Amino acid sequence: MIETMFAESVSVAALAVVLVCAVVRPFRLPEAVFAVPAAAAVVAAGAVPLAHVREEAARLGPVVGFLAAVLVLAKLCDDEGLFHACGTWMARWAGRHPGRLLGAVFALASVITAALSLDATVVLLTPVVFATAGRMRVVPTPHLYAAAHLSNTASLLLPVSNLTNLLAFSASGLSFTRFALLMTGPWLAAIAVEYAVLRRFFAAELAGPAASADIGAAEPEAPELPLFALVTVACTLAGFAVASAADTDPAWAAAAGAAVLAGRALVRGRLSPRGLVRAASPAFLAFVLALGIVVRAVLDNGLGDVLGHALPDGTGLLPLLGAAALAALLANLINNLPAVLALVPLAAPAGPGAVLAVLIGVNIGPNLTYAGSLATLLWRRVARRHGHEIRLREYTALGLLTVPAALLAATLALWAGLAVLGP
Repeated sequence: MIETMFAESVSVAALAVVLVCAVVRPFRLPEAVFAVPAAAAVVAAGAVPLAHVREEAARLGPVVGFLAAVLVLAKLCDDEGLFHACGTWMARWAGRHPGRLLGAVFALASVITAALSLDATVVLLTPVVFATAGRMRVVPTPHLYAAAHLSNTASLLLPVSNLTNLLAFSASGLSFTRFALLMTGPWLAAIAVEYAVLRRFFAAELAGPAASADIGAAEPEAPELPLFALVTVACTLAGFAVASAADTDPAWAAAAGAAVLAGRALVRGRLSPRGLVRAASPAFLAFVLALGIVVRAVLDNGLGDVLGHALPDGTGLLPLLGAAALAALLANLINNLPAVLALVPLAAPAGPGAVLAVLIGVNIGPNLTYAGSLATLLWRRVARRHGHEIRLREYTALGLLTVPAALLAATLALWAGLAVLGP
């Protein structure tokens, strides 16, 4: 009994330390600096057996490899000028109209998040949104929130769009194309809700042309599209589908796409081997593995039983709504990555529909609070670097308007998709 209580205490304390340090980042140290010792502590305390550590490493290993390749791919696309071209296109399309700029941000953020992951939207597109709003001399707030919300909401579409998707995809038993087909409806429904709410919420900021814009300023020149990068990304996405159909790990397709762009950059001297390693973010990869071990320890010591009783069973509309709501709540309590690590293994026996409902919750839910996802925390830091302070009341009010409606719309679309296409 004492040993059990000790294991529970160590597990909960370790998870709390990891999450708090991921949010606060003391001394600006990487998350792995705190997560790796926390994982070592739960192993040393006997809170998680070595056999379970090996299971988690085997489960997360391919996911981490996939993530590394996608991070490299996104960084090299930026180096090729893809995001600069996006900014120029947004400015040309919007002219002097903030409302049109919001539409452009929605379009680009949705596609970039889906194809290159939410990290690309947060780290690479958000600064471009700031620059474009500054060039147009419009209030950046609506467009900034659009990038933040879509980095979470628009990550529903593909297995590669979010680390949570990769974890759910590996447990769902679905092929790449089947996953995308089932999530297209939820993706479109959630984006539509976000757009409608943001247009209404920021109606004053988006009304009419930008009065302070420099009318005499020359229109930005048409951007030079980085065709090599675009073709490489398109081939990589096609490779995901082919690899999945051939029962091959899609990580190989991601690695191939990253290798093509990396080889080109190395040959041209635009990238050093050290820069290539840095682009893969090894510290973040170590954080993901360590977090998985800590969450496994918490599950082994009581949380798994509690969630198992709370998670609705079945794939009818009400169980799907319940699973999505529970996942959203848990994401806001302990962050979406631990939430998906905890809930997906419990939802998997009920079938892919239950897994996808959990995914809807952990992807849309984080728009309610700052701590809901690591992407939102990172987005807030990007905003601060550009001198824009995010107001908690405004962020929460917008989240209360978007999250419940988007969860409902996306889950209804999933339920309809399952009814038409089958699980």
